[in-house]
Amino acid sequence: MYLAIILLLMLVLPLGSVAAEAHWSADANVVFLVGKWFVFWGVGLRLLVASLKQIINPAFTAETIFGVTDHKAQALVQEIGFGNLSIGMLGIFSLFEPRWIVPAAITACLFYGLAGLKHLLERPKNRSRKIAMFSDLWLFFVLAFYLSAAFFQNA
Repeated sequence: MYLAIILLLMLVLPLGSVAAEAHWSADANVVFLVGKWFVFWGVGLRLLVASLKQIINPAFTAETIFGVTDHKAQALVQEIGFGNLSIGMLGIFSLFEPRWIVPAAITACLFYGLAGLKHLLERPKNRSRKIAMFSDLWLFFVLAFYLSAAFFQNA
């Protein structure tokens, strides 16, 4: 289930949205669409889902992703959830305020890049952590591509 949600929110739905909008809009800017839809789905909804899980059921993240069974870690996971909720809401609201796409992409690019690097350096020991690592690094590279392309397009 975890893998299916990750694939939907970080690959299938954003690519489908880019393709659909590019098909229906004659003057579509693909770089803009990549930013718009990956920020909405991969940042906004992905982090909203993660944050709700971390806030409501912190034991899942602590135990399944990080392998920590100490009950005291759950308060830290909830605090991480509050941060994820904040970044996720920025990603969601960027759909309604396009000027927020770049700030959301910068914030999430840093977050996903650092989280992915941390997972990579710690050599994931379980399937959930490997999924987290690959999905974090994937979105880091997509957002880095978008930010670079948007910068050079506007320069």
